[in-house]
Amino acid sequence: MTAPEAEPRLALDPTRSALVLVDLMDRIVALPLEPRKGTEVLAAAEELAASFRKAGALVVLIRVERPGVPEQPPGSGLVAGLAVEGDIEIVKRTIGGFQGTGLDERLRAHGVSTLVFGGIATNLGVESTARAAGDLGYDLVFAEDAMAAFTAAEHDASVRLDFPRLGTVVTAAEVRFSGN
Repeated sequence: MTAPEAEPRLALDPTRSALVLVDLMDRIVALPLEPRKGTEVLAAAEELAASFRKAGALVVLIRVERPGVPEQPPGSGLVAGLAVEGDIEIVKRTIGGFQGTGLDERLRAHGVSTLVFGGIATNLGVESTARAAGDLGYDLVFAEDAMAAFTAAEHDASVRLDFPRLGTVVTAAEVRFSGN
């Protein structure tokens, strides 16, 4: 007799959940990051996005543009191939993804109540967007291995101190959908 398979730590309703990926742009993914490289964050984020799309859940891709400059720096678009038809792309001009972007309205129009976060930098764009989402009443989930920061200490402070107070911290592999 074999031991029963462990229950997934998380079971999301795909009709009420969205994956929110922050600042996965070439120029940011290429930065020196910790505790993992930007390419590792991107790979985990792409796998999450594929699982969300397969389940029929929404994928939101947020990227930053610098305000007041005539031209954005090279590499300011999303990493090629990350966005697919049906995803929502949000352009932010602040650290967080909600201020002045219409993100809350778009999520509510889709009936979303739970947000799963990944991206760069853990303690900046991801955390700022998550804090605003928490203030707006969303349930929050953080895929720890789908994010990185400029230092391991900054990443760890968010993941170990702040995120558990805001929501649930899991690995990307622990994100599952109810019925799967």
